[in-house]
Amino acid sequence: MITLTHFLVVSACIFCIGLYTVLSKKNAIMILVGIELMINAAILNFVAFGKYDKVSYGGQIFALFAIVLAAAAVAVGLALVLNVYRHYKTINPDEINELKDK
Repeated sequence: MITLTHFLVVSACIFCIGLYTVLSKKNAIMILVGIELMINAAILNFVAFGKYDKVSYGGQIFALFAIVLAAAAVAVGLALVLNVYRHYKTINPDEINELKDK
């Protein structure tokens, strides 16, 4: 039987992988992937704890809102990355040091 501890360990592993990805990668798209992994770890926690809320299913409702919010954040983030690439011809965050027009 899978217990709450199993879910929390998997969620912690996913969160750590996402945090490592955000801190170590130099590519803006990989940073967005790392942020998505961290959001998915939080969603897994919501669903795992929601299993014990038999009356109102609060965890699943929070997870649904988090999924919608994550999808919107990815759409906005990808639009920003595409606009930065169009202007600077790179998606390396270290090479983008000014936000004004050239």
